Amino acid sequence: MRGMLTFTVRSGLASLMIVGVASRAVAQSATAPAPPTPVASAAQPQPAAAPKKAEPFAFADFTWLSGNPRTKDSPMQTDAFTGEFRADANFTYSFNKPVDDTIGGSSEIFRSGEFQLTQLGIGGDFHYNNVQGRLMTQFGMYSTTTPRNDASPARGQWQLDNAYRYISEAYGGYHFDTMNGINVQAGIFMSYVGLWSYYNFDNWTYQPSYVSSNTPWFFNGMRVQIFPNDKLKIEPWLINGWQSYGKFNHAPGIGGQVLWRPNGSVSVLSNNYWGTDTLGNPDRKRIHTDDSIQVKYYDKPDRMISKAAFTFTFDAGCEYGGGVSCHGGSVDEPSQYFLGFMAYHRVWFDHDRFGLTFGGGAISNPGRYLVLIPPINGATAFSGTPYFTASPGDPYEAWDIQTTFDFMPSQFATFRAEFNHRHANVPYFSGELGITPPGGNTGSPATRIPNWEPDLRKSENRVTFALLIKL
Repeated sequence: MRGMLTFTVRSGLASLMIVGVASRAVAQSATAPAPPTPVASAAQPQPAAAPKKAEPFAFADFTWLSGNPRTKDSPMQTDAFTGEFRADANFTYSFNKPVDDTIGGSSEIFRSGEFQLTQLGIGGDFHYNNVQGRLMTQFGMYSTTTPRNDASPARGQWQLDNAYRYISEAYGGYHFDTMNGINVQAGIFMSYVGLWSYYNFDNWTYQPSYVSSNTPWFFNGMRVQIFPNDKLKIEPWLINGWQSYGKFNHAPGIGGQVLWRPNGSVSVLSNNYWGTDTLGNPDRKRIHTDDSIQVKYYDKPDRMISKAAFTFTFDAGCEYGGGVSCHGGSVDEPSQYFLGFMAYHRVWFDHDRFGLTFGGGAISNPGRYLVLIPPINGATAFSGTPYFTASPGDPYEAWDIQTTFDFMPSQFATFRAEFNHRHANVPYFSGELGITPPGGNTGSPATRIPNWEPDLRKSENRVTFALLIKL
């Protein structure tokens, strides 16, 4: 999570006066006799300067973390605004060779055999007199692909998916100088459930495993970032729901994050959530826990292998009520749960100019309530598709592995090459005949088309080449 922190330290007026008097005395000593030494009054003690509070997580360099930008400074820094520019362009080739060039099952990669702009972001952080603000745009593929995974705009009017589609982050806030800082912020902010950042520049890989790709990238609501000390953050949330511009039912989503970094080599993160996130079914509740650890176990900047680290993420959750249960065991209430993990190992070379990552993960998600709906005939999370159902108890198990190579000639630029193998126990990935009807989308995506079936496969191999920029 992001939060611009502003800390103000005030020196005592008397301290400034002492410095001023001392300076004048030095200037006068060459031409005038020294004045008599004043006697300090016991009734008027000089106030001590307030101790400076340590900025949260500023005691070490955490740019090695996945999910954290590796830039150490900004060329657009002023006292009141820190500008930010992001560009993410990629070329991906699926060895399934879909005739319609459409890739499904990913929240980062969407087309095969084409150059695509995934995201163009312009914005930054405002900070003045304890007042905060952040804006980041999302032009490019994200402006279409992220809103289509949110079914909440179907409840009510005003086309929330259109109102927000070009914004990835937009919030205001206020910083209180209590403990090591408290930030109260409201608007759209990143969730970081699943550890990986929404912005691929910040991550060790381009395509994260399912526990990250299938969990929320953003929240719309309010958060309070509490820093009891410079190594701990406690952050409660009150939000509309699970990656949703609006509420799915009457109850909001509640949750929070705890982030602990005891030293510069370890980061421990826990996110927890409760909500009612099945559209039109207020009796169905969702709980979810997402827990990660990152460890840097080697750091020798002057050697050929300059750094090495690993990360492990475990997710668990379920839905209960409204016709499903966490345990299952009956036809009337089949099991509906989410279990998954991902693990990655990364090595940096040649003063961190090169990086090599290997890893992957797996999930089990009966009921498919967190599985991304393939965009068959233009299907969205709201429309669904008869060709890939998400009914209570429908089985879904999947795993993936990947290798990523990075060339980082500057702290602001990454050239990335990546190979992914993904597999599911049911047909899910786009095959050679594609998932778009001949002649384009036809009729309602929720209705079967006579004499046509999408080509879905159980596995997919692909390579991705990307240029990632952050200024």
